[in-house]
Amino acid sequence: MGKIKMDLQTALEKDPAARNKFEIFFTYGGFKALYRHRFAHWFYNHGMKYLAKRISAGTRRKTGIDIHPAAKIAGGVFIDHGVGVVIGETVEIGTNVLIYQGVTLGGTGKDTGKRHPTIQDNVMISAGAKVLGPIVVGHDSKIGAGSVVLKDVPPNSTVVGVPGRVVKYNNVRVNDIDQKLPDPILEEFARLNRRIETLEKQLNIKACKYSITQDNNVEDGKEENAIEQEIDDLEHKTTIKRVNFNSQ
Repeated sequence: MGKIKMDLQTALEKDPAARNKFEIFFTYGGFKALYRHRFAHWFYNHGMKYLAKRISAGTRRKTGIDIHPAAKIAGGVFIDHGVGVVIGETVEIGTNVLIYQGVTLGGTGKDTGKRHPTIQDNVMISAGAKVLGPIVVGHDSKIGAGSVVLKDVPPNSTVVGVPGRVVKYNNVRVNDIDQKLPDPILEEFARLNRRIETLEKQLNIKACKYSITQDNNVEDGKEENAIEQEIDDLEHKTTIKRVNFNSQ
């Protein structure tokens, strides 16, 4: 009951829309999910795993929040809104933690044993964030909305991005970070553009004004017609060669 009272108090403190504990107890899906999880966890630890999973499945249907009955969740946790939250089997969550809707505390699919994250005290995980693998999110840290965290987060840090990068540490902005991510589609377009540029040079075809590589000697309004004419000439030559080949 102590953890349940802590959950109620945390919800009251962290949600400005909460008016009283009575309202939280009967209407908040996040609190209901944690309340039911406390019982499911007790049954799971006492060998009644089927009953624990039945409670967990009922919680998922009622609230849209999926918490494995083996997850270790301290008192004073608040799941705000909550729909879409997934908390895996070996997750450990400390006190005074705020979790928003759509958060996944899951595994990467390749780990065994302890394969889910550990969330230390006073952490906020914003909407849609994914914290994956047996990593540790240090105390007093914040995870930005939509971030994908795959590595340990130091205490007193702010993490954003995909994959997650530390942008603040001990309330000081971190400048020496690289937020650039590989873009395979853009890289393929760049590769094709380089090949087209090489072919244009070999065939002595001038680039049009819309090309990334422009021929500045081409006058505006004329390059498109010139290219079309050169393409027609090339197609005509190719057709003649094919006819000659077939006739032989």
